[in-house]
Amino acid sequence: MSKLHERHFGETQNIVRANVRRFVDTHINPFIDEWEEANEFPRELYKLAGEAGLLGIGHDEEFGGAGGDVFTKIAASEELMRSSSGGLVASLGSIDIGLPPIARWGSNELKQRILPDVILGNKVIALAITEPSGGSDVANIKTTAKKDGDYYIVNGSKTFITSGHRADYYTVAVRTGGDGYGGISLLLIERDTEGFTRGKNLKKTGWWASDTAELFFDNCKVPASNLIGAENAGFFAIMSNFEMERLSLCVMANMTSELALEEALAYVKQREAFGRPIGKFQIIKHKLAEMATALEASKTFTYSLAQAMSEGQPVIKEISMAKNLATQTSDKITYDAVQIFGGMGFMRESKVERLARDNRILSIGGGTYEIMNEVIAKQLGL
Repeated sequence: MSKLHERHFGETQNIVRANVRRFVDTHINPFIDEWEEANEFPRELYKLAGEAGLLGIGHDEEFGGAGGDVFTKIAASEELMRSSSGGLVASLGSIDIGLPPIARWGSNELKQRILPDVILGNKVIALAITEPSGGSDVANIKTTAKKDGDYYIVNGSKTFITSGHRADYYTVAVRTGGDGYGGISLLLIERDTEGFTRGKNLKKTGWWASDTAELFFDNCKVPASNLIGAENAGFFAIMSNFEMERLSLCVMANMTSELALEEALAYVKQREAFGRPIGKFQIIKHKLAEMATALEASKTFTYSLAQAMSEGQPVIKEISMAKNLATQTSDKITYDAVQIFGGMGFMRESKVERLARDNRILSIGGGTYEIMNEVIAKQLGL
């Protein structure tokens, strides 16, 4: 970490960073290659992460969370990314997109029943918004929830849901009203609900270790008490969740870049061609200089927005810019790292190969590159 960035992290954040790094070195790194090839990791890891306090970072202490500010969360996320598995990090991190709507808008009964077990890693939660008909067009979701006495009857489907196969709880976007964003609500749907089924674990280009599934709702009878917040007010809850999710994706992209750059810097010192280390060739040195410059700019922008968010400032436009910058940067750095490695960069035994394929989802998830530009343009008054 550069001296410029150290000022954002105090004693507490540095303790958290050291603890998470030990956790990763002990419980993840020795097994991550095996888990990647198996397309899953043991469910027990959630419990280990919960017991170590990792899952509770950023969540309310009243329900077993560890509290902590934005930079505490960033420190933990950066160290988790040192596992080099974006899929594992995304799956462990489904708590941070599935739980906040309940923590902010759920009833006291829902909070008491759901939050402690998820924070401890005894249960897994997922956020279910994306549908087969379209991911970015949140305002036009098709899954319906019709009120019937003390229940909602839910019909429809979701897809590309992280932790979708193994989750116990699902924060689900449903249509309870008319067309558009004003008719959307959030429901907590539990794993054993009659009429709710999950498809098989989906195979993906990257994020191999993550659990990703389709969800199907066929006349699911969900208690009305599982409504999260007010009926037809779900769109606001979804949108308010996006700022932190996009910051997290900036951190993932920047760490993907950082790991790829570190791998490349080490490789050029040991790989020789024409009688000398390839790092001595000007074309390689300049490529690495450009990679480092782009990463420094992206991290500085991300940290500045994290600081603004911690102070309660709105950053709708800027976080969209930062996500696009971070993913553009990681696109270029992972590509260049593979190129520097040459044929070895195309081999599965090479860390840069995994980083490159995992990177591809980052400009799609949490709002595509194109949707981010739409948000930016709208904020510019266009």
